[in-house]
Amino acid sequence: MKQSYPIDKITQPVSKFINQEHTGGIVLFISVIVAIVWVNSPFQLSYHQLWDLKLSLGFDKYVLNHPLHLWINDGLMALFFFVIGLELKREFMAGELSSVKKASLPMFAALGGMLVPAFIFFLFNTGKPSAHGWGIPMATDIAFALALLSMAGKHIPSSVKVFLSALAVADDLGAVLVIALFYSSHIALVPLTFGVWLLVLLLIGNKMGIRSTAFYLIIGFAVWIAFLLSGVHATIAGVLVAFTIPARTRISEISYTQSVKQYLTDFENEQPNNSTLITPGQHHIIDKIKKLSLDAETPLQKIEHTLHPWVAFVIMPLFALANAGIIVSHDFFSSLANPVSMGVAIGLLAGKFTGVLLFTWFMVKFGAQLPAGSSWKQMTGVALLAGVGFTMSLFISALAFDHVEMIDQAKYGILLASLLAGISGVAVLSKKPKT
Repeated sequence: MKQSYPIDKITQPVSKFINQEHTGGIVLFISVIVAIVWVNSPFQLSYHQLWDLKLSLGFDKYVLNHPLHLWINDGLMALFFFVIGLELKREFMAGELSSVKKASLPMFAALGGMLVPAFIFFLFNTGKPSAHGWGIPMATDIAFALALLSMAGKHIPSSVKVFLSALAVADDLGAVLVIALFYSSHIALVPLTFGVWLLVLLLIGNKMGIRSTAFYLIIGFAVWIAFLLSGVHATIAGVLVAFTIPARTRISEISYTQSVKQYLTDFENEQPNNSTLITPGQHHIIDKIKKLSLDAETPLQKIEHTLHPWVAFVIMPLFALANAGIIVSHDFFSSLANPVSMGVAIGLLAGKFTGVLLFTWFMVKFGAQLPAGSSWKQMTGVALLAGVGFTMSLFISALAFDHVEMIDQAKYGILLASLLAGISGVAVLSKKPKT
């Protein structure tokens, strides 16, 4: 029986909270509330002063000197996109996007959820300087959407959750492509070429069987620097580096199981020393099991598992705290009466809903199957939740606009649409089907 320590009473509930998938969305939501309350309080000035604080990184003449806000958006968010890249690669290799049959429905639903919102935004902003922001309402926030789905009740089939996850992952892929193709600045070829060669080096390392986490993260950091200097948005480096991470084990499951069983037998056969210490022989066997376990796991899954809590509970909340601070005055709704806010809000709320549901209907009409055990009512709820476009939408708005007023207008639309989409999606999904 496992011995219990007093510290377990603290760590076990915390660990349980962290390992629940929807808790990342809860922490993200709290960060949004804190940012809005902070910027609308008497301490408003301190909010802006904190994110304008300059931080420097470099050596000799080569120094990166940027505000904290930029380090979060271009630096920490590169880790966010790195984890997105790991998730994409995992899904393409052995997940819900690993075959045409599995991927067709969520990918086409995601495609509709990108095209229709972009078109709606363009209709509101065509011919205006703000037309460049058409990518803002295209993205779904997977953390918020899954958190809200879990709040809707346990009666929802797991297949619906899988569908929403796959849709959001496909949506992320589309957002990454949009950022790479349309929201990168002037390209400097020398640092970009250097970054590409570093990516080639990582691919060679993968093919040679190098599995060291340090090898990929150190060179990956150099890729990020190169992309940052090249003009291609640095977060794209995170996705590209993720696709170079090995996703193969060194031994098969059968070999691992047989070897571990043998080691456990050897461990039991060791003569105990009747103390709290283990014998040298037992220690040697434990080391063998550790090495064997490292060979049985993939670097991709190991890194993703390690970084996921940091992204969910540090990076995304920090990003929300730094970017969600908008002033909510008595004329909040009148401040929405502009092409940017209307394009974003209607694009996310109506465009996402229409695009996801319409493209899903078309796919089913042409032979695709709805997720097992699901109904059109649940698909309607999922389509509504897809309109929660918080993190990626805020991120793209900062890339699309240089004008502070336009960025704030986009934030108004994002927050309003995400709130309404979340409430309406949960309301539809929480109603249990009649039996």
